[in-house]
Amino acid sequence: MNSEGPLEKDAFPALPLLVAWAVICAILLATGAQNLLARSFLDPDDAMRLVQVRDLIGGQGWFDLTQYRLDPPAGTPMHWSRLVDLPILLVIMALTPLFGQAGAEMAAFLIIPFATLGLAFAIIGRLAWRLLGARPAIFAVAVCGLMPPLLFQFLPTRIDHHGWQVVSVAAALFAINWRGAWGGQLAGVAMAFGLSISLEIMPMAAAFAGVLYLRWARQAEPFWLIGYMQAFAAALIVFYLGTRGLATTSYCDAVSPAHLAFFAVAAVGTTLIGRMAPLRWTTLTLCFAIAGAVAAASYAAISPACLATPFAKLDPMVDRYWYRLILEGQPLWKQAVSLAVPAIIQLVAAVGATAALWRGASGKAKFWWFDHLLILLAAIALSLMVTRSLAFAAIIAAVPLGWLASRLLDTIREEGPTSRRVGALAILVLLLAPSSLFTAAEKILPDSDAEQSRAAAINAEDSCNIYDSVSQLGRLPRGTIFAPMDIGPAILLNTGHGVVATSHHRAADAMGDVIRGFMGKPAKAHALVAKHGADYVVLCAGVAESRLYARAAPDGLAATLLNGDPPAWLEKVEHGGPEELRVYRVRTQAATKSIATPLMQ
Repeated sequence: MNSEGPLEKDAFPALPLLVAWAVICAILLATGAQNLLARSFLDPDDAMRLVQVRDLIGGQGWFDLTQYRLDPPAGTPMHWSRLVDLPILLVIMALTPLFGQAGAEMAAFLIIPFATLGLAFAIIGRLAWRLLGARPAIFAVAVCGLMPPLLFQFLPTRIDHHGWQVVSVAAALFAINWRGAWGGQLAGVAMAFGLSISLEIMPMAAAFAGVLYLRWARQAEPFWLIGYMQAFAAALIVFYLGTRGLATTSYCDAVSPAHLAFFAVAAVGTTLIGRMAPLRWTTLTLCFAIAGAVAAASYAAISPACLATPFAKLDPMVDRYWYRLILEGQPLWKQAVSLAVPAIIQLVAAVGATAALWRGASGKAKFWWFDHLLILLAAIALSLMVTRSLAFAAIIAAVPLGWLASRLLDTIREEGPTSRRVGALAILVLLLAPSSLFTAAEKILPDSDAEQSRAAAINAEDSCNIYDSVSQLGRLPRGTIFAPMDIGPAILLNTGHGVVATSHHRAADAMGDVIRGFMGKPAKAHALVAKHGADYVVLCAGVAESRLYARAAPDGLAATLLNGDPPAWLEKVEHGGPEELRVYRVRTQAATKSIATPLMQ
């Protein structure tokens, strides 16, 4: 560890890192060009984020996070942060005079993910350069381009919050490499930023705190953790006031007054412990246990209902047919082999490389690599439980993998036995690009029945082209649409209609009604549709959610509509879009049979 410059005295490789970023962005652009041109989002959350920003541009208050067209007329308060809305808003407002709003939005679909990726690369490249030198720094950034779980968060149209959280983890990792209290303070601000965006980063914030506690107990350096906790608490309050104002409503799924109290008490406790005489590690641990208990008590006193997880009290139907089916939020062992195995290979290699760096280091550097190893292991543990967190583990793994790639390349170039050089090349390919091997195998090996079924499902979903198709609904008189949750954001984005529910859990009651409505028999479904004052029922035969409901309830409304046999209280609407998109108007007085009507009748 050195605060004066790189351990290797070569110049910072700014140009090569810039070229690496540009090449990776070009690859991402080529990969995502079709979705970009079609304005089709990879994740409904990205579409919902744009809806939120459009409402802000349209005059909705900065502190008003209600989505009024979601479960109207009251609407649904969203749990997202304005911190993510702000850069999207600035890009769109800056470019609208030049390109119009549609063009400015298209530009934001590129600028936001690519700029965020560039920031993450700059941080990781700088860290790797300081620790290892120029060439490992270049490889560290290049390795990022070979990690699909990381790159997915930065594809064109990925404007939601996950990329910013990756940046916050990278910034905290960089900060704790520096000497002096400000390193801990910067790490605290970075984690407060990430936590203000989403609580899912809480385990990583705890991991950084744990490592800094070890520096206190192991190296008698209390300033790291004191600075971290003080800055964390202060920044969290600033971010809260800047995005929520003086709101006192407590929510379990976003930073609320209870969280502010918890971290404020924890910061005060850490500061007081730091003012005591040097303590033995057992006494120090006991003091922190007491401080943690007091902080937890303050949290429980303000928001006792939030002692359980935000999803602990979900409606059983919502839990079964929505929450348990969000693959990115499920454990890694529930994922496809083609995703899980390459990720595991790379992360195991990163652990081995970090351990080798730790064993070969001395002095402060040895402590640093041990800390890096602990943070990497924490991120891997989190990834095993929540697959989406692979992006955190990947950005942490990039530094040791960059070093490993550099060493393997040296072996390949060295004079020596051909078998040794070929072996190093094979290891390099296996460790840095395992996904490519799985892709090649999939192309060579015959498709299984499961793979053929999956391909057919994808083609069916593509044929619906939901983001383009639902724009046809904008020609209908404005109303509320009872639709599967996954197509709700597309409806909100491309029409002026409201929807009963989307895949956002604060509208859990409405989500349960949508699930029960599509799985219930038509008479029961009619009551649920009427309960929400819905004017239309819409579903797409190609969307997985529609097929899920039909399979689970063969006599339910979804199955009935997919079979082309709507109940009498629904009137078919001809919309001119793909046949897979089924649109029905709710009759005010049920007729005896379904009658097709032209769209503009």
